[in-house]
Amino acid sequence: MIKLLTALALFVTLASVAFAQQPTGYRVLATSKTSTMEKEMGEAGGLGFHFVSVMGGETAVGGKEVVVVMQKSGDDAAKYQYRLLATSRTSSMQRELQAASEEGFEFIGQTVFESAFGGKEVVAILERGTEADAKVRYDYKLVATSKTSTLQKELQDLGREGYQALDMVVGKTAMGGNEIVVILRKRR
Repeated sequence: MIKLLTALALFVTLASVAFAQQPTGYRVLATSKTSTMEKEMGEAGGLGFHFVSVMGGETAVGGKEVVVVMQKSGDDAAKYQYRLLATSRTSSMQRELQAASEEGFEFIGQTVFESAFGGKEVVAILERGTEADAKVRYDYKLVATSKTSTLQKELQDLGREGYQALDMVVGKTAMGGNEIVVILRKRR
């Protein structure tokens, strides 16, 4: 009986250690340049950090910049690659999203970068993880309009085709001025 209780106590101790939650680490990245953000996200992704959230705007110290939060679970050995697509022409953004999808990248967020020279770009953030994840392919659609009634109709039509809305921002585009930009996708 003592051997059984000792074995049971040892098992419970080992199980609790094995199932203990590993600590989570974070990286906060902030810059006003799209290319710099892509480089820094790529470096963090190579260390196992993955995208959590993005916000563009004006920070107290950095001025007009984009801030990205990335996290890493202590027991996660995955590596991630990132691509940032920046444009003031929404027609080219949809083509670029689709091309990146063919390479195994998946849309994970968007924001608006505002440069020091006053320009505004809609930026889509794409991630590629493990090889298994890279085999999933999506068809992407981008809706850009200044009218909410137009947005309603286009989203309804795309919803009937199986597309799901992922994210929305208001950006200033070269062709349409201030527009609502919605990115949608459906799995193949």
